[in-house]
Amino acid sequence: MLRHLGTKRTYVHNVKLASLLCVVAGFVNSAGFLGFSVLTTNVTGHAALFAERLAMEDWKTARVVALWMFLFLAGAFVSSLIVSFIGRNQRFSYVIPIIIEIAVLLVVALFGYRYDNSLVAKEIFAGSLLFAMGLQNSLVSIVSGSAVRTTHLTGTFTDLGIEMAQLFQKDAENTTALKIRIKLRLVIIFFFMCGALAGAYLFHYFSFSAFLVPASILLFTLMYDVYRIKVKRYYRQHNPFN
Repeated sequence: MLRHLGTKRTYVHNVKLASLLCVVAGFVNSAGFLGFSVLTTNVTGHAALFAERLAMEDWKTARVVALWMFLFLAGAFVSSLIVSFIGRNQRFSYVIPIIIEIAVLLVVALFGYRYDNSLVAKEIFAGSLLFAMGLQNSLVSIVSGSAVRTTHLTGTFTDLGIEMAQLFQKDAENTTALKIRIKLRLVIIFFFMCGALAGAYLFHYFSFSAFLVPASILLFTLMYDVYRIKVKRYYRQHNPFN
């Protein structure tokens, strides 16, 4: 689902990608908010908070919020740089960004219990998650050709509204392709909400250990792409009925 690029990429690849990584983003968004009282998958709300803190001359908090926005940007930059450096058409060029994201989630899961509600701790933990989500959003955007965005729903709802309106136009071109895009938007929204619900529910029961769940989903995603082809080849070679 991650290794196919360009013309080799299909609707099914994007659905698989959206279903898994949107769950991760939704989970991190709700669990991160419950754990640190910070939205950790996008920067829209932080821009408003940054402006409000500046207006109130709360320079300390404004600096922290600015750092969060920068870390999301840094995650997107690092992910894109890694993929570009290795080569978009090289096999497994996505492995390093996902490993970094898994590492961040594991750190939060294992050391989140030390969070003491201080501004410094919030800066570190929330900033780490924002960096990880920047990594993921950039990687998914590159791989899917911007067809899938996993960490926030604002653009997805906007695109869905536009495309649904286009269905009612008598001169709408390529209705089949339009319906496929609408289905993909609905998949993104549905699985993001499922992840958010799971994150809220599991965080109440397992606290920061709940972040092991999205880390496990990312590990499964990584292993699925790495070993799927090898398993298929092995099966074909050893299946006497082929």
